[in-house]
Amino acid sequence: MERARIIAPLLVAVCVLCTWIIVTELGIIGAYALPKPGLVWDRLISGLADGYLIHSTWQTLSSAFYGAFLALIVGIPVGFGIAHFKPFSAAIEPYLAASQAIPAVAFAPLMVLWVGYGTPPIVLLCALMVVFPIVINTAVGVRDIDRDLIAAARLDGAGGFILLTQVEFPLALPNILAGIRTGFTLSVTGAVVGELVIGGERGLGTELTTAQHLNDSAGMFATIVVLAVIAVGIYLLLRAIETRLIRTVSGK
Repeated sequence: MERARIIAPLLVAVCVLCTWIIVTELGIIGAYALPKPGLVWDRLISGLADGYLIHSTWQTLSSAFYGAFLALIVGIPVGFGIAHFKPFSAAIEPYLAASQAIPAVAFAPLMVLWVGYGTPPIVLLCALMVVFPIVINTAVGVRDIDRDLIAAARLDGAGGFILLTQVEFPLALPNILAGIRTGFTLSVTGAVVGELVIGGERGLGTELTTAQHLNDSAGMFATIVVLAVIAVGIYLLLRAIETRLIRTVSGK
């Protein structure tokens, strides 16, 4: 099963790459729209060697991390509040749902008005995109806890902060970690969208805009490849951390 999880994505990647090579070599799609893989590879290597892709990647990841962290420290308490207090849940859930109907691009100009240009509005935009999955996953995780376990913990004298930190939080941890894993990927998306719309420090979104203005399709694809590698790397890293933490908490 573990081997299949590794081989299957690699086979898909090989099929996509082979199709890409065939389509570009036969001229089915023009180079202005779909550059040859070799050109993208050369641009990727030159960008890494010159250092600008490394700097841009670091800038985007920094904004994404700070945004995800801000969403984390807000989202988990709100999720617990929704799970425990029905009036609070009834008051806040409609607004959470409404926030998902508004595209991130629409928030970007507001962020500029509120905090100005630069990195801060991008961080806030990332936080807005991440907070929803963290809140919902936390609330679902707490609500799904077996009530008999909570009752047994109370009989043993657990209550208040002890019940919250030593019983509810560990039992809800798988859901919370799943929300964080989903949220951090969204945070990278938010950082790129923010850089495309707001500008500020030179990140991967800025690199995409620059390449677009120069009609540099190879540069755009090189940046997209970096974003894809980041997404896969973040997913695998958070998945490994999630598995390790769950095993530690469960004592396995």
